Amino acid sequence: MNSVTAKLSGAPAITVSVPLGDRAYDILVGRNLLSGAGMRIAALGARAAAIVTDEHVGPLYAEALTEALQRQGLQTATIALPPGEATKSYASLEKVCDFLLGAKIERGDLVIALGGGVVGDLAGFAAAVVRRGVRFVQVPTSLLAQVDSSVGGKTGINSRYGKNLVGAFHQPSLVLADTAALDTLPVREMRAGYAEVVKYGLIDDAPFFDWCETHWRGVFSGGPERDEAVAQSCRAKAAVVVRDEREDGDRALLNLGHTFGHALERITRYDSARLVHGEGVAIGLCLAFRFSAALGLCPAADAERVEAHLAATGLPTRLDHVPGGCGTVEDLLEAMAQDKKVKGGALTFILARGIGQSFIASGIAVDKVRSFLARESNIA
Repeated sequence: MNSVTAKLSGAPAITVSVPLGDRAYDILVGRNLLSGAGMRIAALGARAAAIVTDEHVGPLYAEALTEALQRQGLQTATIALPPGEATKSYASLEKVCDFLLGAKIERGDLVIALGGGVVGDLAGFAAAVVRRGVRFVQVPTSLLAQVDSSVGGKTGINSRYGKNLVGAFHQPSLVLADTAALDTLPVREMRAGYAEVVKYGLIDDAPFFDWCETHWRGVFSGGPERDEAVAQSCRAKAAVVVRDEREDGDRALLNLGHTFGHALERITRYDSARLVHGEGVAIGLCLAFRFSAALGLCPAADAERVEAHLAATGLPTRLDHVPGGCGTVEDLLEAMAQDKKVKGGALTFILARGIGQSFIASGIAVDKVRSFLARESNIA
């Protein structure tokens, strides 16, 4: 795991570059980066900055970030939204867009997403459409956002038809991943984010999965392993994004486990009391590997190893781990039919030939999926 060390105001950071030509940007990973956020953001050359946050994160960091930006001469405005997946809605998008316009944010100014994946996706989408595109900065405060949703330019909201079905590709100008912000994250949210960390090892980096099995406790406790896990996840995602920015090819591999996971989120109506995104991903990862094993593609031992590791961290791994249940097999199939990877009505999954050997499997017969889900859930 090679790293480049950057310093500003005495705060070291691991720098991961995303080389996208004139839209290139850096991801900075390290502890206490928020203390230097004002200078780093001001270096982008904006006149004003609008902070979009939520009612949990805002009281922790918004005031200090506002003061830091104002000391650098930036005009500021802040909006705080209710936390939770339900906030990724048309109503919230309208509210944020009107807030940005009311604050007179111009195309050369900045929108700052301060929060987890919900805030990042929503604020990024608003930045993409207001004045046909305003620059924005991601300041992710959850592990899931730091290792996944803040990187790569996917922005959007949910529809009643499914998750993230309305959105745009809009790359940030900077990502500041302060790993010290995770110290106060509830353990459930840490676990949920960790599912996305593990995903990168399962896609194409078996040694990283080995590393996770050995070092996951350090990631949770806030040791140097946390910075390395976030940085390595960002490197893996950045490499894929550079090859396939708009998901025309192998960027779809980043959705390992997500076809199942997104279906579970839709069925639970994005109720975070029942299921949060990372928990859906954890169950989805296990289902993807067990489905691969059932199809004769993957050794059963690898599927068992994936489940054992995720279970060791406290993550759910099976359909019956969803509080309140997850409907019938037909409910799940209907939810999957709205997945963004569906083409011509045929189901596409990310499956695996083993740990670190995932691939895009198109045209999977619905009957095979139905039979597998029936065995998994024991429901009709």
